[in-house]
This record gives sequence, C-alpha cells and structure tokens, in this order.
Amino acid sequence: MTNKEKYQRAFRVLHASDRMMEVRKMKNTKRIYMKKFVPVVAAIVLAAGISSTAAYAADIGGIQRKVQIWIHGDMTNAVMDIQNGEYTLTYQDEKGKSHEIGGGGVAIDESGKERPLTEKELMEQLDMPDVECGEDGSMKVYYHNQVLDITDKFKDGVCYVKLTENGKNLYMTVKEDGSFGSSPHSYPDPDDFN
Repeated sequence: MTNKEKYQRAFRVLHASDRMMEVRKMKNTKRIYMKKFVPVVAAIVLAAGISSTAAYAADIGGIQRKVQIWIHGDMTNAVMDIQNGEYTLTYQDEKGKSHEIGGGGVAIDESGKERPLTEKELMEQLDMPDVECGEDGSMKVYYHNQVLDITDKFKDGVCYVKLTENGKNLYMTVKEDGSFGSSPHSYPDPDDFN
C-alpha cells in the first residue's frame, strides 16, 4: 500500500459538518461572518484530522510477518502486512525488482453481520489458484508449483481445469476474460461468477 493510499484511507472518514454545508448554501452571507467562521471550521477539521491520524497510526502495528508463498509457480519469500482483514504482500522477483500485491475482504456471519477476514482466511485466499492473461492473448493457470497454459483449451468461452496435488483435486472453471471459480467438489457453474 502506497503512502498516498494510506493517507486516503486515514482521512476518508472525515466529512464536512452539517454547519459547514449550511454555510455553503447561504447566499447572503456577510464577509465578516465568513472571516470569523473559516478559522473555526479549519481548527475543527484540523483537530479531527489529527485525531484520525493518531487512530490510524495506532493501528499500523497490525500483523507483519515473513511468509513463503507460491507466485507464478515459484516458492517466493515475501513480507505480509495484515490490517483489518486486508493484506499487502511485498516480494522481489528473480531480477530483484520489488512487487506489491494486496487483497482481503469481509466475511458475513449467519446473522448477516460483516467482519474482517482472519489471518487464516487471508492465507487461504493466497493459496488459491491464479489466472494470468498475457498481453499476447495467452492465458495461464498458476497453482503452487503447477503452471498450465490453457490458451487453446476454451470451448464456447469457457475452460475446465482439474488440478491435483497430494491426492486432492481442485476443479476450476475459467472464462476467456480471466474470471474464474474453483471448488474441491465439482466444476463451478460459469454463470455463478463474473
């Protein structure tokens, strides 16, 4: 996550007060009133910004650890930063170039309440297969140390891939646009995902 994204995330909770909106709607406002009002509003916004920044800074601790994950068929060392159900993964490729990817989400419990994904759920998400669409129109599936070229395997815009590892099967349905679904039980219906 870049610094810009971190600042945007920290300050997106700030909103103009109802009083500030009311002032914008006024048409016949005296300049003297505005000169006194603007510094007061600026002080309030600054105070709110400082308290939001402090709250965000306190949360920076999160969970950060070194992990080994499969990226494009290779076991790769990476640094994973987990905060509020989201992760940022930083790693270097074989040429020493640094890369950053992220993801995350929420889970919905039986009562319909949302909660951030746990560290275990995030790791499961990272352990899923990945589909990469090349600039030349090629398409590959990556799953652990397996790399499958599925470019010519599509029929009616859909490709079905069976992955096997340690005696366990994983069934994938891949669309030509790169979207896919996977299941350990059967091939997902292509209409069930974008």
